Amino acid sequence: MRRNRAEIVGDEMRKVMQDIISNELKDPRVPMLTSVTQVKMTRDLSHATVFVSVFGTDHDKKEALDAIEGATGFIRFQMCKRINLRLAPELHFKLDNTLDEAMRMDALIDKALADDKAKREELGIEEEDTDSKDEE
Repeated sequence: MRRNRAEIVGDEMRKVMQDIISNELKDPRVPMLTSVTQVKMTRDLSHATVFVSVFGTDHDKKEALDAIEGATGFIRFQMCKRINLRLAPELHFKLDNTLDEAMRMDALIDKALADDKAKREELGIEEEDTDSKDEE
């Protein structure tokens, strides 16, 4: 599958911004476990939506996002020094809650499995042996 220029530039910007935020941004509100998960560019490369994942409480996430948004000019300047673009895109930062959502879904699945097991024990139904079915 062929990738368009916006995707290619977005991938390169993700790598560069990750390095800038991790190694050059000196704000103590940005925790070590902060990562740039994705950069979505507009087709004309004038705007970039940057998805940032922050490990911590909701307060930590908000503080980190505020710090990163406050350093937008610095990040944009550093990015333009490393990537040769005709136009420096406007940066828009958003929190990426994919990990939180995955953990929530995992907890729901674990709860459903535990409820199912408890219900089976209550009704006296033996658990199905999935290994023996796979061998057949």
